[in-house]
Amino acid sequence: MTEVKAEKNLVRVFLDDDPKPFAAFRAPVRFVLDTSKLTDGPHRLRVVARSTDGREGVKEINFQVRNGPAITVVGLSDGDVVDDKVPILINSYGSERKDQFIVHGSETPKPIPSWIWALLILFAGWALFYVIMYWTSQYY
Repeated sequence: MTEVKAEKNLVRVFLDDDPKPFAAFRAPVRFVLDTSKLTDGPHRLRVVARSTDGREGVKEINFQVRNGPAITVVGLSDGDVVDDKVPILINSYGSERKDQFIVHGSETPKPIPSWIWALLILFAGWALFYVIMYWTSQYY
């Protein structure tokens, strides 16, 4: 009879579409999911818990694994319609070594956003207006 109660109060954890759980615990549970053994890309964690009265609850969590180097592409996005020649910048950087950090190549250069240019032009215009309006000797 104790085996039935233990089975009813069990939390099983499945990964992706595997029919066999990779872990089974008694609630409450705390564990560490090691994603270093998973392939990069989308995955799904499915938790199945059974209450003491035999009811079953399921929770699915979709997540993305990126253990490999980060890849940044500037100049082309998903769904873009392009023609002629398209300049593309591809940068890849990872953190294989924890003891040193290489600055070269770790940042992807991006153009200055247009709203910053507009703000800079507005400020320069205001400063020019201020200089023209108040450039008299009576204020000095």
